[in-house]
Amino acid sequence: MARPSARELAAATPATRNRYVDLLRAASIGVVVLGHWMMAVISWEEEKFVGQNLLELNSGFQLLTWVFQVMPVFFIVGGFANAASWDSARRSGIGYADWLRARFARLLRPTVAFVAVWTVGGTVVALSGVDADLVRLGGVIVSLPLWFLAVYAFAVAAAPVMVAAHRRFGVSVVVGLAAAAVVVDVASWGFGVPVVGWLNFAFVWLVLHQLGFLWRDGTLTRTRQTRWLLAAGGLAALAGLVILGPYPVSMVGLDEGQRTNNLPPSLALVALGMWQAGLILVFQDAANRWLERPRAWTAVVAANGMAMTVYLWHMTAMVLTALAVYPTGLWPQVAPLGAAWWALRPVWVAAAGTVLVALVALFRGVERSVTSPPRAPEGWPGVLGGVFGAGAMCVGLALVALHGFFVPGTPARLQVLALAILVVAVALLRPLSRSQPV
Repeated sequence: MARPSARELAAATPATRNRYVDLLRAASIGVVVLGHWMMAVISWEEEKFVGQNLLELNSGFQLLTWVFQVMPVFFIVGGFANAASWDSARRSGIGYADWLRARFARLLRPTVAFVAVWTVGGTVVALSGVDADLVRLGGVIVSLPLWFLAVYAFAVAAAPVMVAAHRRFGVSVVVGLAAAAVVVDVASWGFGVPVVGWLNFAFVWLVLHQLGFLWRDGTLTRTRQTRWLLAAGGLAALAGLVILGPYPVSMVGLDEGQRTNNLPPSLALVALGMWQAGLILVFQDAANRWLERPRAWTAVVAANGMAMTVYLWHMTAMVLTALAVYPTGLWPQVAPLGAAWWALRPVWVAAAGTVLVALVALFRGVERSVTSPPRAPEGWPGVLGGVFGAGAMCVGLALVALHGFFVPGTPARLQVLALAILVVAVALLRPLSRSQPV
């Protein structure tokens, strides 16, 4: 059975679909990729790589993260899509366990392939004589994006419960989660209570996910004034938290200080998400009119068909590009942030983009051939299997994001544990069944 093309999928799109959601999903991934490539300041000194962060070398650029830190947008979009998917499942009589497996299929399959390739490839490279610490460093860098998938997997698994809470309590759920994030920040940053800050991985990202529900039910789009007020209120709150509170300007993590707004997440990310939600909704009507054009919509469908592959492999493309041009002397050694450095930035992005195109061509089929997993066991066994599978996926991906991949010759107990946990997740969610294009 041939896979449907992007044009065929675009032509079959229901008239009721909010196409702007798909555009934002694809655009968010693109911004993340370009952001990571632009922030990386790499040099080759004394036969080793030296990596720096653009935002640390020039703190003036940190304010740009108020626009280009788009993970809140992705969670808002995810909330919209997950609520729509769950409502559709309920209308079709599909239970939680089967819905969860199907929802995870497209997420887990390319991710498992990514982890497997890096684990096997890193092992082969290390055993071939390449310095194991260098291989491990590369594995740590390319695994960093997995943190997002770990948190998003939690949000997906919790979506049906949160949808039910939204239907009963509405905006109060957002207020309650935000209040919990405030309490966590005060306990963690104000009183130095250890560990408690990690609770905001749930509270902060669920607030943003919940905003997607409010978008879908029309609460955030009833009037144009509502959208502008949300944007202005979020921006004012963000500015107040940074100017008057202890929150850093940068909305992405840096190495220069102990406090960050995203590891663990802080209340500042909630304000950022509100500002960005209002801003993107201002353009919703115009964007949907533009997306009625067949070419524009087909391009968005095609981009979403490879979005997960692009996200998973973009850091690998950057690492491979650096390995190809720095030790070999192909890349000029210029002073960071000087005129020559900025002039070379487009060339750097183009080089990494070329490598990424090759990687996407190689692995895109894994994402596109996602299958519908077999039906889950009836009743509580199926539900518990799905919940434990989702939990295993969250923990396994979080461990890989924090510690990288297994590399022989380096301390690897946590990496081995992460692989074992991911095997459990695959067994419980079973996303690798007989191929059927979607």
